[in-house]
Amino acid sequence: MLPSHFGLRKSSLVLCSARSPRHPLAQFTALAAERIRQLLQITRGRAFVLFTSYAQMNDIYQRLLGELEFPMLRQGDAPKSALLEEFRLTPNAVLFATSSFWQGVDVQGEQLSCVIIDRLPFAVPSDPVVAARVKAIDADGGNAFFQYQVPAAVITLKQGFGRLIRSLHDRGLLVLLDNRILKKQYGRVFIESLPNYRKTTDIRVVEEFFGVAD
Repeated sequence: MLPSHFGLRKSSLVLCSARSPRHPLAQFTALAAERIRQLLQITRGRAFVLFTSYAQMNDIYQRLLGELEFPMLRQGDAPKSALLEEFRLTPNAVLFATSSFWQGVDVQGEQLSCVIIDRLPFAVPSDPVVAARVKAIDADGGNAFFQYQVPAAVITLKQGFGRLIRSLHDRGLLVLLDNRILKKQYGRVFIESLPNYRKTTDIRVVEEFFGVAD
């Protein structure tokens, strides 16, 4: 792979959350909603919040409705093209979306200064295509998790993060609300596959990045 020409260590910061989606779902959702609210206050909106499921998207959207001072847009409330146009034209907007916004979406400039992703984007195991591929690899004596599921999730995560830096002048914050990237053995595969972003687990570094630290 060719190295990026965007100077990512200066233009972008990755925050890895200290939360785990293996907590009871309600607990993780509450923690994720509060962290998202906190981060959006720092970034003054201007964010995509991307989810791996519609249920999680809708739950957190409802939890934050009325809690944020920024315009909130949600996938499903309007066609994709209309949502993107409204996002581009609305100062400090926040767009809540799922898989179709993880790739093929281009918003340049300060209007998009943050991309938040709720979980590592593993494919749903019950999907017939995924299940068939897993079965075939395992039957052949391979390890479907490391040979197929992890690499596929790595590509999807990179596509999601790739929504942020779209030009030489873009800068901003990338957030993953899933500490499996730090705690699990396979997390190193994700980290080593990402571009050379500057990384932190300290929200104070995020405040400094946006110039809002005390």
